[in-house]
Amino acid sequence: MSFAEPRFRVTERDVDERTTVVGVSGEIHVSTAPEFSGQLTATIESGHTALVLDLTDVIFIDSTGLSVLLNALRRVTRAGGRMAVVCTNPTVLRLFEITRLDSTFDIHAGVEPALAQVQAAAGGSDAGMP
Repeated sequence: MSFAEPRFRVTERDVDERTTVVGVSGEIHVSTAPEFSGQLTATIESGHTALVLDLTDVIFIDSTGLSVLLNALRRVTRAGGRMAVVCTNPTVLRLFEITRLDSTFDIHAGVEPALAQVQAAAGGSDAGMP
């Protein structure tokens, strides 16, 4: 028996020299987390510390994926930046609620409000976690 390759894709769209929207689609789990983590690390290390993670097209995330998100949040915060998450999938949102990470992450229903928040924080003294 063979398993299908996990559906997973990451895109990046630079908004300015500090702001990036990272779009993720498919599944974030133990098989895809290392690639996702590597891309987030590279993005943050390149100076993009106003970060929007667009999880609109994510259909599944496990504890390994949540760990990647938490590590990215920690790195962004240490760099003096801000991170926001865009999520509309009820199943994924429920996972954030069950794990109480909905109070850790700034979660938005759309990219534009998330961008406004991270860019405002990047321009002010309010950078960091809520």
